Amino acid sequence: MLSVAQARERILEGVFPLPAEVVALTDACGRVSAAPIMAGLFNPPADVSSMDGYAVRAADLSAGGVTLACIAEAPAGHPFTGTAGPGQCVRIFTGSVMPAGTDAVLIQENAQREGSSVHTTHTLAPGTYVRRKGQDFAAGQMLAPAGQRLSARDVGLAAAANNAWVQVARRPRVAIAATGDELLLPGSAIGAGQIANANTPMLAALLRAVGAEPVMLPVLRDDMADVATLERMIDGVDMLLTAGGASVGSHDLVRRGLEQVGLETDFWKIAMRPGRPLMSGHLGRLPFIGLPGNPVAAFVCSIVFVLPALRRMAGLAQAIEPPVQAILGCDVPENDQRMDHLRATLAHDAQGRLVATPFPVQDSAMLHVLAQSQALVLRAPHAPAARAGDACAVIRIDHVFA
Repeated sequence: MLSVAQARERILEGVFPLPAEVVALTDACGRVSAAPIMAGLFNPPADVSSMDGYAVRAADLSAGGVTLACIAEAPAGHPFTGTAGPGQCVRIFTGSVMPAGTDAVLIQENAQREGSSVHTTHTLAPGTYVRRKGQDFAAGQMLAPAGQRLSARDVGLAAAANNAWVQVARRPRVAIAATGDELLLPGSAIGAGQIANANTPMLAALLRAVGAEPVMLPVLRDDMADVATLERMIDGVDMLLTAGGASVGSHDLVRRGLEQVGLETDFWKIAMRPGRPLMSGHLGRLPFIGLPGNPVAAFVCSIVFVLPALRRMAGLAQAIEPPVQAILGCDVPENDQRMDHLRATLAHDAQGRLVATPFPVQDSAMLHVLAQSQALVLRAPHAPAARAGDACAVIRIDHVFA
């Protein structure tokens, strides 16, 4: 069986960045930049005041006190077009352009004004309370590289740089089909031997959280002809996910059903818990991942394999997010030949260290445990038993929905 790392690399080799599209800046948050975002101007565009007060010539001020003549008022957006000479000042406010001839700002708390006269005993160095032109960024400067997921902060920065439109990668459209005669829509009357379909809504929610567009297909019955109908339902999508029918039972028909309509299977089964019966291949040019039917295993495999593939499709510079370091909050036994992904809670100890505590029961059918988990503790194949306080690597799953 392939290792988890080998399987993920094989999947990533078969997916490619999607074409770019141009969107309004107001719609760019959460999207991935497809081209660098450049500054169209200087910020600030000129030397400006960082405080309310008076624009002065620092050389005019003396410790013994001085009285200056206030010759104008220049609110933000209304620059003074003249020049301040020796012994003169201009009333300005936060964001006001510094008038010609001035080089510092005397804050209003340190000035006494009577009519057009301003008195102070304070001295200033040139540049005091002045924001220099381009202090934040310069025209032509790259503000965000291609391949970066844009945050609200990035949107604000791009707006300040006078960008109204940005190039982003198109959102991946992912078809999801759960399989099984026992599956019913949530909310249905559940009969003997039937269960509610948790996989489709769970996977759709996960895809939306990472910026993809889910396309939810009908449940496929345990019949190869029904599975083969998938070929007619996947026009215009960028990836196909199935959940269930991937194991070795006589009713696990996804691989055989799709191979009848052209699926080229790359691999099937990996050394992983939960999620050994994972499939990967291509249906024509369409990447295909066959997830296990167990919802916990389907979720874990989506975190480990589907999300990196979507990150590559979206053009993110880093397809695989590296695990973070933590310490164990309890003892764990030695591992067998499969890489384990233990559902765990996260907390911080008194020293500020991240503590991952696996749940005592790791049954892969326990969705309630998964819902309470914030992380997957990674246990390498044949890892020896570990004690509470030992170092461990974790994949944070709470951040997916942050």
